[in-house]
Amino acid sequence: MRIGAVTWYYHMTVTSRRSLQRLGSSRYRVGGLAGKILFNHFMRRCPLQIKNRRLFVAPKSCRPRPGPGGLSQYPGLPRMERAMEQLNRLTRSLRRARTVELPEDNETAVYTLMPMVMADQHRSVLELLSNSKFDVNYAFGRVKRSLLHIAANCGSVECLVLLLKRGADPNYQDISGCTPLHLAARNGQKKCMSKLLEYNADVNICNNEGLTAIHWLAVNGRTELLHDLVQHVTNVDVEDAMGQTALHVACQNGHKTTVLCLLDSGADINRPNVSGATPLYFACSHGQRDTAQILLLRGAKYLPDKNGVTPLDLCVQGGYGETCDILIQHHPRLFQTLIQMTQNEDLRENTLRQVLEHLSQQSEVQYLKILTGLAEVATTNGHKLLSISSSYEAQMKSLLRIVRIFCHVFRIGPSSPNNGNDMGYNGNKTPRNQVFKPLELLWHSLDEWLVLIATELTKNKRDSSNIACILLKQNQLDQQDISLAHQSAIGESGSYDHLSSSTRAEDFESCSAAGKQEPVADGQDVISMTANRLSAVIQAFYMCCSCQMPQGMTSPRFIEFVCKHDDVLKCFVTRNPKIIFDHFHFLLECPELMSRFMHIIKAQPFKERCEWFYEHLLAGQPDSDMVHRPVNENDILLVHRDSIFRSSCEVVFKSNCEKLKQGIAVRFHGEEGMGQGVVREWFDILSSEIINPDYALFTQSADGTTFQPNSNSSVNPDHLNYFRFAGEILGLALYHRQLVNIYFTRSFYKHILGIPVNYQDVASIDPEYAKNLQWILDNDISDLGLELTFSVETDVFGAMEEVPLKPGGASILVTQENKELLLSGMPEIDVNDWMKNTEYTSGYERDDQVIQWFWEVVQELTQEERVLLLQFVTGSSRVPHGGFAYIMGGSGLQNFTIAAVAYTPNLLPTSSTCINMLKLPEYPSKEILKDRLLVALHCGSYGYTMA
Repeated sequence: MRIGAVTWYYHMTVTSRRSLQRLGSSRYRVGGLAGKILFNHFMRRCPLQIKNRRLFVAPKSCRPRPGPGGLSQYPGLPRMERAMEQLNRLTRSLRRARTVELPEDNETAVYTLMPMVMADQHRSVLELLSNSKFDVNYAFGRVKRSLLHIAANCGSVECLVLLLKRGADPNYQDISGCTPLHLAARNGQKKCMSKLLEYNADVNICNNEGLTAIHWLAVNGRTELLHDLVQHVTNVDVEDAMGQTALHVACQNGHKTTVLCLLDSGADINRPNVSGATPLYFACSHGQRDTAQILLLRGAKYLPDKNGVTPLDLCVQGGYGETCDILIQHHPRLFQTLIQMTQNEDLRENTLRQVLEHLSQQSEVQYLKILTGLAEVATTNGHKLLSISSSYEAQMKSLLRIVRIFCHVFRIGPSSPNNGNDMGYNGNKTPRNQVFKPLELLWHSLDEWLVLIATELTKNKRDSSNIACILLKQNQLDQQDISLAHQSAIGESGSYDHLSSSTRAEDFESCSAAGKQEPVADGQDVISMTANRLSAVIQAFYMCCSCQMPQGMTSPRFIEFVCKHDDVLKCFVTRNPKIIFDHFHFLLECPELMSRFMHIIKAQPFKERCEWFYEHLLAGQPDSDMVHRPVNENDILLVHRDSIFRSSCEVVFKSNCEKLKQGIAVRFHGEEGMGQGVVREWFDILSSEIINPDYALFTQSADGTTFQPNSNSSVNPDHLNYFRFAGEILGLALYHRQLVNIYFTRSFYKHILGIPVNYQDVASIDPEYAKNLQWILDNDISDLGLELTFSVETDVFGAMEEVPLKPGGASILVTQENKELLLSGMPEIDVNDWMKNTEYTSGYERDDQVIQWFWEVVQELTQEERVLLLQFVTGSSRVPHGGFAYIMGGSGLQNFTIAAVAYTPNLLPTSSTCINMLKLPEYPSKEILKDRLLVALHCGSYGYTMA
């Protein structure tokens, strides 16, 4: 065994016979019985031999020869002395737990010294180096560093001083060009830096990337060390290979005190690197608001790089709102630049939102200023879009992008419509809504174009040259600066209200003759040329109207707009049905408007309708690059396979709804599998459990293939929670495009969608039964002797029970006169009964003038319009048997109610169907009341508000 190895096996002091005896008795033996041999020969002074660092008993030639006394009788004595010297070294080695001396070759020796240097064991290093020829500048490893590099890197000051005293080169560079001073500066080893400077370390040496010690200190914000080092530096603006100074990197990393130290030491605040980027540019590239603030206060110039990229561009690209705010405070002209940047399609929309959201929250004045600026830019882009000479795709995307940002910023303001504050839904009543005034120019132009097209459609002329003339003239006007038009429109009064509605008409008349000589581009008709452009502006108009309304409420102004231009819009989508999917997203949010285009929508391929639905459903969700983020363990739905329905119900109810929308991760208890396959299996099993008869939630219909809610589900005490859970599971499946193996009846689907159910829906379940009902309606049943009553028999767990369809229905016979009541409710609406069973609230009384006008208008309505009014307020087009006294609400019997609402111009009546309430504004005249009521009925008979 090697002596060096003995050192590491024995950490004890060998100073006595006992110690050596212990060594001999150990299981670790030197040369077999080395311990005992060592003991015996040491005590008896028998010679030893050491070969290849192994101990051997001396051969016989070394033993005493017989003869006269003296040294001559010991021919092996010189070798014995050398062996004793080795033994002494071995003793010291065992005592100090190290080899006696360094190996002769530097490669082996350096790896012996390196751990001692790292641990700063300077005495041990000194002892080993004292009797060694080791080269302290020996470079080892792949990076060719010396022990001085190691000491400087680890902060081993004592070893570093020792190596310097023994001639280590303080300026020796490794393969990357780093000196020990570089490493000490990078790691903040202050004492090492001081000692290296004492031994004349060169602070100006650059590594292969051009970095000096001052760069390393600036990168890591070592301000205290930097303050000491700059006293030895002649030029603090020394550049690396990219032309970056220490000030550049300090600003980029946000080290405030380091930046101040460099500036106080004379660093050039506007020095560009090779690409023309200044320290301010670097600060803004990483959103370092504090260093940017320091630079601007010290007089830094706002300069772009050689590619024209400015500090503001970098702030917006990174979404650094605070840094943008600082730039605008020092350079107010940048505010308009920022607003114009919303048109740049290369910038991500969400980062623009972040920046403008932060700026808008700084003050009310700035918030209004941002909205006004965005409104003006949107108006400019909208007019360009209406010009046929512009690029449709580019201008359309730009307009909708700006409007989306505008609406987002508007909603986060101090008085959001969702807060319940008075937003001035019609007429821009509040000061906050005055920011929409610039957009009135665009809406005015939109309205005029639609009116002109409607006029041509009415005249049924194929020659659209008159409108083409308007288009061509508009092209010329749109080439001018739109902002001048804004100023002209506003005038000294600062208002947009004086716009003349006759402008388009005058253009139309003046261009009439000329238009016949101007061909329409590419031989297309005007509708084909303008439909997409006008539809995009309509989409922008809807977004602006919607952002002023509380969630779940459709803008009355937009409903009136659609009703007014109904024929033109239908013409647009008839010519090009893709317009619905591209721009008419409002149909998905406004069921009352969907019915107008339903026949066209149903004619489109199901796949396209499905994609349209999901495109709108997933709007505003995280970017696709964020969808595949790692799953948080707390977000995993852990369910038990043997009780999957109950355990799933518990975990879903406890989960956050927004997180469930972002993604579903399911794991079965005791199983490791996860992923989409597990999720699909989970939905598949749950879909079977939902219709499991044991839960009594759904029952099979007469057709044997579809299911409907079980009227006896109350036998399960948790049936309401389970119904809610089933609804959430079906909703999640729909949201995440997961298929479920459940088929419901048509009437149940209609109930979910809020569509009134009629007896004809029975045909989808039991055609024969529906046929019999229809025969009863079509024929006289007086003499048939059917003895039908207003009740039905139902199977309740094997027993037939009679359920009345109305109070006392089991004793009321069905006759020829009342048979329609059995199936459809009361066909005629009795206005007197209606008045008698109406309640008034929120300030209205029965004798108020507005109430008198209302009932007079109801008397004047046709029967069809009265049905629409009833549908508008209650959600049902039929009066239950017994009249209005039996109208049902969300929680039982609920009388028809009229509530007072403060009047504003153009305000339409609204309703809350769950409580049968009509919200009627205090109109100033009967004529206005009738006009507004008819608009609401014909454009929103299903209601467009929520209780």
